[in-house]
Amino acid sequence: MSTIKDVARLAGVGVATASRALSGNGSVSEDTVRRVREAVATLDYRPSSTARALSLQQSGAIGVYVPGFDGHFYSGIVSTIDSVLRANGRHMIAANGCGIGSTRQLDLDGIEFLIGRDCDGLIVASNRLHDDDLERLIERMPTLVVVNRRLAEHHDNAFCADHQAGGRLAARALLARGHRCIATVRGPRDTPDNEARLNGFSDELARHGVSVRPEHSVDGDFDLASGAAAARQLLAGATGGRPAFTAVFVANDLMALSVISRLTQAGLRVPEDVSVLGYDDAEFAPFTSPPLTTIRIPTADVTISASRQALNLCYGLDWPVAHDFPPEIVWRQSVGPGPHPALSDLP
Repeated sequence: MSTIKDVARLAGVGVATASRALSGNGSVSEDTVRRVREAVATLDYRPSSTARALSLQQSGAIGVYVPGFDGHFYSGIVSTIDSVLRANGRHMIAANGCGIGSTRQLDLDGIEFLIGRDCDGLIVASNRLHDDDLERLIERMPTLVVVNRRLAEHHDNAFCADHQAGGRLAARALLARGHRCIATVRGPRDTPDNEARLNGFSDELARHGVSVRPEHSVDGDFDLASGAAAARQLLAGATGGRPAFTAVFVANDLMALSVISRLTQAGLRVPEDVSVLGYDDAEFAPFTSPPLTTIRIPTADVTISASRQALNLCYGLDWPVAHDFPPEIVWRQSVGPGPHPALSDLP
């Protein structure tokens, strides 16, 4: 493998001059730059990333941690981060939390792995870590930023949509269409963003004198199988095949997809018999049957700002970042009118 010394020798210049010609730092004549580049092409020279990292005291890479690479949510985050970093001449080293042990410990181990790879910064997307875990990690590594979480202390390093507002918006949407007897399919109870959206949903219903019956609130795990199981559980209490609820708020679109499927298999029509409202606005939401009405969460915008903040912290850049990411309702065909009068002060 050719070295910078070989390039300098072929170009007839010193090593320092060849280095300046390649980096663009320092005064070098056009003729010298030409000869160095010709030498590089002739020798097929590739600069050593290790040597560059040692000289700059930077690796040029940012670590990215997500609990898993499967599923549209985390894979979308990883893809967005990669696009932003590559556009800035940087790369990512990705790790996930698959393995044996508690999910929290798997996350901590994965992050330690990335820290040990001498990443310039970290971007972490995990609902399984405690706030204290993340605060301590940022104290150790100030160039760490967090996606889809809020933090009390290091709020400038945390980027998250307003999930509580998203939950309130979901409640307002169903109330506005005349639904009062509503079921919910929750996500995991130990995830902050799930709790925020369900709390917002319940609080908004309560403002209008509506509540979800305990038997109409079931847990899921943000995946297809748990959405189907939740729908079966909700339908188990139906009298004569007709459920008491007229609408279901589902904590993410993936579970909503399987809820619609189970309702249809049970002979119920969506939305004529039961309306279904999702959350996220996943890319498949317009293609469900019927197309899914959902709360759009600007996850890509959240991730772009988090990635830019990591670049700013690591490399002294000045990319603009945002911390306000309001949700919005996307009306499609899975929510229809309910049996009660619509509330006129709602959307």
